[in-house]
Amino acid sequence: MARSAILNVMVQAAIKAGRSLARDFGEVENLQVSRKGPSDFVSAADHNAEKIVRTELQKARPGYGLLMEESGTIEGDDPQHRWIVDPLDGTTNFLHGIPIFNVSIALEREGTIVAGVIYNPAMDELYTAERGQGAFLNDRRLRVAARKSLPDCVIGTGIPFLGVGDHARSLKEIRHVMGEVAGLRRCGAAALDLAWTAAGRFDGYWEHGLSPWDMAAGLLMVREAGGYVSDINGGNNMFESRSIVAGNEQIHGQLRKLLANARG
Repeated sequence: MARSAILNVMVQAAIKAGRSLARDFGEVENLQVSRKGPSDFVSAADHNAEKIVRTELQKARPGYGLLMEESGTIEGDDPQHRWIVDPLDGTTNFLHGIPIFNVSIALEREGTIVAGVIYNPAMDELYTAERGQGAFLNDRRLRVAARKSLPDCVIGTGIPFLGVGDHARSLKEIRHVMGEVAGLRRCGAAALDLAWTAAGRFDGYWEHGLSPWDMAAGLLMVREAGGYVSDINGGNNMFESRSIVAGNEQIHGQLRKLLANARG
């Protein structure tokens, strides 16, 4: 596939950071780890990956602003463009030797996500998307799954953990959904959950409590693969509500209905 110059910059940054993570993943037991909060770990690998991504992106587009998980907001001279970066999505997986983690980079232009890259170095899977140009996995075109009936579907979600999230709401939603579907999965890396929905591995996905860097690249992947993405209420306020629901048109609607029923 032919990539634009800006997408090539993003791919180069993601792969370079991913290689750094892969080296650290091989030495996971020796990583220097500090605590940022209950069950929320930050590693030397995370900071190294963010530094690599930031350096690569600022070298190519020095005027663009950044929103990064560890460094926060970095203002740029160009108010129309902003990079949204998670240098290590799936940190807990990474630190436990589970090969489900990724580098996620999105480009926002005037409030709209126009390009995204998600790279899992452990599986050597590179997901890319540009607005209006489709979504790809290692240059293979992606389409969301075509299943239309929830009993045939595997649905991804996130589950709150120690000190984080609304546990009662999560249990209520899971109870409403699990009896209607072929299976639920909790993989622990939101960007990959969305990429896997774009790839048809998951038929649908929902989660609360996400930050923009968790979902910016992934929501574009799903849409460019022919899927639907909204917040929990069916609107387009994913960043503000910190919630997301994704799937093909039918499953997105059915999943949203189940979640609404769970809310009473």
